[in-house]
Amino acid sequence: MRAKQLSVFIENRQGRLGEVLSVLKENNVNILSLSLADTTEYGLLRLIVNNPELGKEKLSSDGFSTILTDVLVLKISHQSGSLQKLLKILSDEDVNIEYMYGLSIDGEEASVVLKTSDIIKAEEVLNGKGVKTLSAEDISLL
Repeated sequence: MRAKQLSVFIENRQGRLGEVLSVLKENNVNILSLSLADTTEYGLLRLIVNNPELGKEKLSSDGFSTILTDVLVLKISHQSGSLQKLLKILSDEDVNIEYMYGLSIDGEEASVVLKTSDIIKAEEVLNGKGVKTLSAEDISLL
């Protein structure tokens, strides 16, 4: 199952991240996970939120450049070597990881957000190996 990631392009200047967060807060869009990468001129904020479509709509109407991207959110065992095992499964099938970041740790499981070069193939390979994925509905309940 795939999830939607909300990505926001923001100028790298003081207060701009706070403006994004204010728009989300005012519209009851809850952030479950985020990743922020920057250059000298701009930043790329990647978010997993409870309502990505509403977040995109509200941020776009406030002048932010946004996109929704399909990603996989995977549940993995919270043990040493689990992530490496998962990545090897994908590598063995020639699926490249474009980026990933953590979502949560819940007891004996961790969740990671994963963007690959071929999300359809990655989803098929991982499902075939019994890797648990979270849907948008699952994520909204976190």
